[in-house]
Amino acid sequence: MAYNRAWFWDSKVQNQGSKSSLYWLLRCLALPMLAVLWCVPAAAQCTAYVTAHKSNNVVVVDTFLDRVVAVIPVQIQPLAVAITPNGAFAYVTNSGWIFGSNSVSVIDTASNTVVATIPVGSFPVGIAITPNGAFAYVANLNSNSVSVINTATNTVTATIGVGSGPYSVAITPDGAFAYATNLNSNDVSVISTATNTMVATVPVGSGPVAVAITPNGAFAYVTNQSSNNVSVIDTTTNTVVATVPVGSGPVAVAITPNGALVYVANSASNSVSVIGTATNAVTTTVTVTWAPDGVATTPDGAFAYVVNEFANTLSVIDSTTNTVVDTVQGVAMYPVGIAIMHSSNMPTLKCR
Repeated sequence: MAYNRAWFWDSKVQNQGSKSSLYWLLRCLALPMLAVLWCVPAAAQCTAYVTAHKSNNVVVVDTFLDRVVAVIPVQIQPLAVAITPNGAFAYVTNSGWIFGSNSVSVIDTASNTVVATIPVGSFPVGIAITPNGAFAYVANLNSNSVSVINTATNTVTATIGVGSGPYSVAITPDGAFAYATNLNSNDVSVISTATNTMVATVPVGSGPVAVAITPNGAFAYVTNQSSNNVSVIDTTTNTVVATVPVGSGPVAVAITPNGALVYVANSASNSVSVIGTATNAVTTTVTVTWAPDGVATTPDGAFAYVVNEFANTLSVIDSTTNTVVDTVQGVAMYPVGIAIMHSSNMPTLKCR
């Protein structure tokens, strides 16, 4: 900066009163303008919200810099997080474990502060938000129920009985159905969001934990923790059409925005299985660090972020090469859940 400044004043003295002085002035003014333009992508990167269940907070990670930029206190033992489609709010389940928080914290993403706390069922774990942003569906493990939160009022407007031990929930892209995994009854409950009633039950593998639905709504992928595989459900018929062996203890799943790849976090084998949806076969296995317990893909589909619970880190996987390209350190204590959004309403910009 000092060099540019001296350069400007030297040229001004030598060319005072001439056209050259104007030239140098414009040139020097252009330098900071170019610097600002160069920095625009950094201001429009994506943001990851990560639940840290042992430190009772949510960690905010700037994916452009791959570093922690904020820590938000919530209630006891947060497990999962979901972000509204407009990016305005993050909804966090507080399981409470033996202390019984049994609540959902609502975070304003503009200020990164909690603006509401909503009582739900016992031991809330998974959460998903409808595509129109109007409702959040919460899986209550110990209540065998799903709570429906109206996001306009942040109140529970319905409670739906499902199978035994509901753990995770995902909603179809058209918003018509919610799929809830039942850990203890080894099945998936299908809920009509129009009536908030259970309309089907789909038997899957042993210990179903996580569920994700393809962007076209055609299939739901369910991780079966105890049988070390993934069940693929045809959402038209609500039947299992494929079973894909993966690593040991699969507990989390995410699908790329183009629907081509499924990322499965295997907590007991410290790896991520990459499934190609065209063949429903594992195409790559990526080694990460200790106890991967959560996974999310960036909105541009270029990367998958994996939460390593016991290492307190995030592994960043390039979805083109399926290799780990970065590791985010210092992500609080025992991070488990993750959701990623664009930091601004500019979805065409890259996240990293």
